[in-house]
Amino acid sequence: MSVPTQSEPRQPPSYLEALTVYFRPSVLVIMLLGFSSGLPLALSGETLRVWMADRGVDLGTIGLLSLAGLPYTLKFLWAPVVDAWKVPYLQDIFGRRRAWLIASQLVLMAAIIFLGTRDPINAPWMIGLGALIVAFASATQDIVVDAYRVQALPNDEQAAGMAGYVAAYRIGMLASGAGVIGFSAWLETQGLDKAAVWPLAYAAAAALVLVGLFASVIAKEPKSDLNERPVEGSPMTRLFETAKGAFSQFLARDAAVAILLFVILYKLCDALAGTMTAPFVLSLGYSKATYAAIVKGVGLVALLVGGFAGGAVARAMSMHTALWVGAFLQMFSNLVFLWLGYQTPSPEALTVAIIVENFSGAIGTVIFVAYLSALCRDPLHTATQYALLTALASTGRTLFSSGTGYVAETLGWPLFFIGTALSAIPALILMVWLQRRGHFRSLEIDARGG
Repeated sequence: MSVPTQSEPRQPPSYLEALTVYFRPSVLVIMLLGFSSGLPLALSGETLRVWMADRGVDLGTIGLLSLAGLPYTLKFLWAPVVDAWKVPYLQDIFGRRRAWLIASQLVLMAAIIFLGTRDPINAPWMIGLGALIVAFASATQDIVVDAYRVQALPNDEQAAGMAGYVAAYRIGMLASGAGVIGFSAWLETQGLDKAAVWPLAYAAAAALVLVGLFASVIAKEPKSDLNERPVEGSPMTRLFETAKGAFSQFLARDAAVAILLFVILYKLCDALAGTMTAPFVLSLGYSKATYAAIVKGVGLVALLVGGFAGGAVARAMSMHTALWVGAFLQMFSNLVFLWLGYQTPSPEALTVAIIVENFSGAIGTVIFVAYLSALCRDPLHTATQYALLTALASTGRTLFSSGTGYVAETLGWPLFFIGTALSAIPALILMVWLQRRGHFRSLEIDARGG
């Protein structure tokens, strides 16, 4: 018997082939969905705070509105619902994943309009409720988009799909952030008062969700989903069995605990440095205006280019090689701030540092997400497992980064950034161990075999 072809070493495509993947219809659909996913975040966050301040709402109330972002952190708690339950009527027409996409987007559009038509002066608690509903619908859309992307794209398109998703996500954030704020300002120049411009601006943002809705309608239902038999029983039984199956299945795999630790640690050095980037730059004497202009200008471009470069790298290299590239880029990019600290403050020096950091971080993110996607290939549990893994991956940004200010005060900036670079070492050690066990190789074989 001949050796199965899926066990043979993969012949990596050329870099030109790795770039043309972005023009495939399946990847373009993911980009449109990424734009839709990026829209709501600012509407319940930065743009909402600008609206409240513009209407004269007190700072205490504005600060409390940040709690509306909790659904993004806790979305893994209801991710099993997306895996276990059907959307009546829509599922018969579009299939399970697209039905959930369309349902979440329709709810999201209604929630944005609801939020935009509330009165922040006379009923601020209704603003909070509206922001919470927008965040919940948005987080649900994210759950479904992630699950759809993992199932719909073959393994060699995962990184490209995520790169396109991230780029479109950022554009969506710009549209709902600077775009909506600028549109409201323009409406005021046309003679409308403050009470009238914001509902119109939010209605325009709701209309932009149609981009994602269009993508959901024209997209193809993942073949893996069409061929899979869902869990039978009552809705609550299906929910319980799906949640239990998702967690038990993942924990049953070889080296499950080490994999979960690796997920937590891979982006840790990037998260630790990123938390203190702004305070460090301002401490060097740079103005807030200079920092914001560079971050939102060339920094954003570097982030987008780095994302697409990461997709090309992940497609052209084996999984473990790409992960090594991403890890070392993240590790050494932290040291660029060490270099910046010894430079005479200038826009040019800050531009170099921000470009290196954003470009390297974006490459690492896209490669890492391609790895997370490879871990979640069971169509019955994709949404639940991916939501759980991304929640674990965010612990570096949320939990471990919470004490970085105290560490920086104690060590000083040079030692702090050296320390953040060295914090990548545990992930590197785990990667060596997992690679020797054949973990990354097995994921590639499973993907080709599936």
